[in-house]
Amino acid sequence: MIEAPAFGMASIWAAHARFAPDRIAAICGTRQLTWGEFDRATCRVANALRAMGVRHDEPVALVMTNSLEMLEVMFGIVRAGACMVPISGLLTGAQIATMMADSGARTVFVSAGNRALVEAAELPASVRRIAIGFTGEGWEAGDALLATAPETDPGVRNRPEDRFNIIYSSGTTGLPKGIVQSHGARTHFAWSNALELGMSRDTIALVTTALYSNGTMFMVLPPLLLGATVVIMEQFSPAGALALIERHHVTHAFMVPTQCIVTLDDPALGAHDLSSLKALLSAGSSLRADTREAVIARMTPHVYELYGFSEGFATMRKPGDAPARPGAVGRPVIGFDMRIVGGDDRECARGEVGEIVGHGLGVMAGYHNRSDLDEAILWHSPSGEAFLRSGDLGYVDEEGFLHIVDRKKDMILSGGFNIFPADLEAVIGEHPAVQDVTVIGIPHPKWGETPLALVIPRGEPDPETLLEWANARLARTQRLAGLELRTEFPRNALGKVLKRELRAPWWDNAK
Repeated sequence: MIEAPAFGMASIWAAHARFAPDRIAAICGTRQLTWGEFDRATCRVANALRAMGVRHDEPVALVMTNSLEMLEVMFGIVRAGACMVPISGLLTGAQIATMMADSGARTVFVSAGNRALVEAAELPASVRRIAIGFTGEGWEAGDALLATAPETDPGVRNRPEDRFNIIYSSGTTGLPKGIVQSHGARTHFAWSNALELGMSRDTIALVTTALYSNGTMFMVLPPLLLGATVVIMEQFSPAGALALIERHHVTHAFMVPTQCIVTLDDPALGAHDLSSLKALLSAGSSLRADTREAVIARMTPHVYELYGFSEGFATMRKPGDAPARPGAVGRPVIGFDMRIVGGDDRECARGEVGEIVGHGLGVMAGYHNRSDLDEAILWHSPSGEAFLRSGDLGYVDEEGFLHIVDRKKDMILSGGFNIFPADLEAVIGEHPAVQDVTVIGIPHPKWGETPLALVIPRGEPDPETLLEWANARLARTQRLAGLELRTEFPRNALGKVLKRELRAPWWDNAK
């Protein structure tokens, strides 16, 4: 029997470069990379790492800002057979030091904009700090290093079970955890989402979010799998995104709900031709119904909505879906299966609310160095199949569509009643003076906890008038104890509101 070749993502990229070297692989600002240039650049990174002694499967970190150089470093690490560890530039130095130590990375690539941040991390002297776009004492000159590295294929072939990356995701509920994703899982992610989103070799995908974020990979891995083109925004702005869609005839874009909201409010919206868009994907948190309708009416009818979690599960609602219940977030993406589980760990009937659990080809290999968490996240079906717990509450309707009710940890228990913030947010969000809203539970001496609405307004509405308007439309058990205006919410890399940070002042003072 002929042994199957180890033909992963890196081999596919090399094939694109071999047979279509002059096609455009990536664009950022005024610069662009052909597939031939992308291939040579990733080979230089890979060969430089191997010359340093970086071993197969060894973690290599990067703290960089969106750029063609970051794309080259990310996938040069992969081509070296190492394990990519992208780290957010929005963290503190101490947090970066913690993630570096946890991952075991002994090498880190850093762009000029993150130099001071990484210096503040005070990494051990044994860590190689490679400067990209700058030079300085204590830094290895990465630009010179890569310029002299060989451009030939490093000859590394990864197996499906090898580690592709460790993604540190704080989500919205606790301390960061390292999510290990294999080459097999990342390949499934690429081809399944390419199919679901209708991508082809002619796709031009717009990256509006940070490259270190897992969600951003929807507009990176599928088009690169196909030999298509990725357009990278260095920094998101509504007007900038709209201009790029028109200029490059973008066919696919990803925006989190917050980006959709601010784009709808931007005066530039009506000034650009968006007719090239074949798919606008929203993920990170649920789109409010009013936002979805406005995006369809004013941006594109080709709206896709994805629900999922980085550990490995997703559903997708497509433009052709016409669920009887409009709040649906879709059916499982190709290669995934799903169940709804009650408090007794038994599978729920259709229409019954419980925890969403899922499994499939794209699930994580596990949490890095946290086997205790691996076991805690699993639910086993009666037939013995292992599903990952999401921590989210939802139900499946009679048509097979998933509906999200809320995060288990965000649910408010008030006087014995379960209050789901998402229900309240949907009502409050209908007011024209509300740009964005989030609802949290705060302590109450009689009811245990009670809902408080935090609103980012349009204009300068009166909070008391908004409160009265909302409570007149909410059930008696849902009524708000108060409403406060805010200029912004703390968010993670994909725009999801960090409710634990908003709740903390009330609950810390209640102890």
